[in-house]
Amino acid sequence: MTGAGATGELESVRVTRILREDIVLGRRPPGSRLIERDIAAELHVSRLPVREAIRTLVSEGVVVARPRSWAVVREFTEQDIQEFAEVREAIETLIFVFAAQRHDAEGLARMRAVLDREIAAAQRGETEDARIAAGEFHHVASQLAGNDMLDELIGVFLTRLQWLFGQHDDLVAMAEEHRVIYEAMAARDVDALRMLVPEHLANGRRAAERRLRAGALG
Repeated sequence: MTGAGATGELESVRVTRILREDIVLGRRPPGSRLIERDIAAELHVSRLPVREAIRTLVSEGVVVARPRSWAVVREFTEQDIQEFAEVREAIETLIFVFAAQRHDAEGLARMRAVLDREIAAAQRGETEDARIAAGEFHHVASQLAGNDMLDELIGVFLTRLQWLFGQHDDLVAMAEEHRVIYEAMAARDVDALRMLVPEHLANGRRAAERRLRAGALG
């Protein structure tokens, strides 16, 4: 088993978290090689936790393993984005509808805190913090939905969901969309959410497609 660091976190978990964040936030762009020995030296770990981290990220769909070569950060295509968006719309609309129906005061307060953090970061131009908070907004909604099966399903593509948020350039507009969704959820307005969530997700899809066509994703 890979050893634990000073915080008690398994080294493989820590390395996975760092690499995942680097990929999601664009520090390691699509096509970048993930060389075990280099990453191990950079993070002051052995090659084993790096290997385990890469294997995890392959399963999450953001890294591609190439036999007899380096693993690389996945280069997404328009077809990838389209297929992801189709599945995501169905699942996330359900998540926000259930979250609207089932949330309590404590859960709503958690979501408001994440939203406030996202809005503040976007207004200050703190890109990474705004994108991280945007991902957390959807994650908290998944928890408030109170459906373990949906939570498990979104977990399959959570990293790709976070990656998609990294394609937004207008972070203030994205935060504003989240504010409107939050207000509908707080009001338990299911009909509004059935329109707002797909529209919000479509905007994310279009942002990713624009960056892809501009050559920013590969």
